[in-house]
Amino acid sequence: MLSTMQDVPLLVTRILQHGMTIHGKSQVTTWTGEAEPHRRSFAEIGTRATRLANALRDELGVQQDDRVATLMWNNAEHVEAYFAIPSMGAVLHTLNLRLPPEQLVFIVNHAADRVVLVNGTLLPLLVPLLPHLPTIEHVVVAGIGDRSALEGLGVRVHEYEELLAGRPDTYDWPELDERQAAAMCYTSGTTGDPKGVIYSHRSIYLHSMQVNMAESMGLTDKDTSLVVVPQFHVNAWGLPHATFMTGINMLMPDRFLQPAPLADMIEREKPTHAAAVPTLWQGLLAEVTANPRDLTSMKQVTIGGAACPPALMEAYDKLGVRLFHAWGMTETSPLGTMAHPPAGLTADEEWPYRITQGRFPAGVEARLVGPGGDRLPWDGESAGELEVRGSWIASSYYGGVGGEPTRPEDKFSADGWLKTGDVGVISPDGYLTLTDRAKDVIKSGGEWISSVELENALMAHPEVAEAAVVAVPDDKWDERPLATVVLKEGATVDYAGLRAFLGQSIAKWQLPERWAFVEAVPKTSVGKFDKKVIRKQYADGVLDVTKLD
Repeated sequence: MLSTMQDVPLLVTRILQHGMTIHGKSQVTTWTGEAEPHRRSFAEIGTRATRLANALRDELGVQQDDRVATLMWNNAEHVEAYFAIPSMGAVLHTLNLRLPPEQLVFIVNHAADRVVLVNGTLLPLLVPLLPHLPTIEHVVVAGIGDRSALEGLGVRVHEYEELLAGRPDTYDWPELDERQAAAMCYTSGTTGDPKGVIYSHRSIYLHSMQVNMAESMGLTDKDTSLVVVPQFHVNAWGLPHATFMTGINMLMPDRFLQPAPLADMIEREKPTHAAAVPTLWQGLLAEVTANPRDLTSMKQVTIGGAACPPALMEAYDKLGVRLFHAWGMTETSPLGTMAHPPAGLTADEEWPYRITQGRFPAGVEARLVGPGGDRLPWDGESAGELEVRGSWIASSYYGGVGGEPTRPEDKFSADGWLKTGDVGVISPDGYLTLTDRAKDVIKSGGEWISSVELENALMAHPEVAEAAVVAVPDDKWDERPLATVVLKEGATVDYAGLRAFLGQSIAKWQLPERWAFVEAVPKTSVGKFDKKVIRKQYADGVLDVTKLD
């Protein structure tokens, strides 16, 4: 028996049309670094997205399934591209501007992008790459920046605003298959070449609904979200689409991502929500500690991309800002979990739940798999690799033009579950606690040491700004932890003092013998600790390492 329900495709187009009409007065505010930020209503965003679609089709010849890349900051124009490109049947390809040049070249060529939309301030990054990007035919430039270097490179150059001028305000949006590609994003390539993940209209629509649920971010049109997480990083965690569904106002920082301007825009624009990785919030904390600002408008902050140190949560609690842990990855669109404690608990009782990665929503199924492939129980103690599946979880990687999708055995199980590479435990009521990445677990004398646990304990020290721990070879124990530490200005603590501090909460056999003070912990393109760089620095003898007895 079939249902009697209508079969209306779940499309990005419908999110656009809903946002620009039902929530037409909601706003996208882009920080300019000047006296007044730039404001554009959802209705205006929708109209301009329509004009952009007309320009891409009529002037640039973009057809269905063509890849249109963006190399842009978080701003109103990028939001317009987010909706125009997939709604017309093309594929939005957001480029990670923090990747090394050779990886950007690989990604653009692998995707065979025909057009790239770029902010003028990012032309110094794009121009040297263009001679190595044979599929790029058009470059569309938005905002300030010197265009002269684009001359003679064999591509047609267009001005964004000139393209939109005079274009029709209507577009005969195609009724697409909801399983058709809408957007693509490549992994950060920490091991091997970056891998392409293709999001469907259906997956984006369902993911947006989940982002808006109370057990996730639960925002409404009374809220303003400071979208710091880059639009090139897993669709800004789904926020641009989710906001158009419910009328949430967006505050976009553009290129002003330093702690001081972020603190200024929070104090001035008073967002109620924000989203970014832990390292950004650590920098902001240092800024407002040195130069106090009022951050109390932010009732909640979604923090993901890496484990959030409990000490950072406690510091923001004192400022009246509550941090909510989330977990996800490029392959999960990215929402996988969100750490809302159960109802009816005191603040002290909530704390053990807050420091987990959170609970799985209805759209994500999870399981833990042991080293031998055995399924492990959700008992809060049995640690294994996390595998997930669901309607917004990848089932394969893009194989390139004419290529078949790839399903590497180290990334996908034989029965189709995504192997996340994260090691952790799950409580009986579905709260995930990650203990490490599988590649970062320290295997010492037949036992596992969690690098994340050591890092969190170190960053609880009042004189430590950042700490990253990696496994290094050891003749006796196979591997032992190396602790690299960034001290706060004026700190006096030494290695022995830090080791003694760790000994208050960490088993003696897990305490690092090898230590190094560093000016900064190397970061990946999305702000995570880049541990492969630290391991190489150790192997090459670059680090000034002290070994304690």
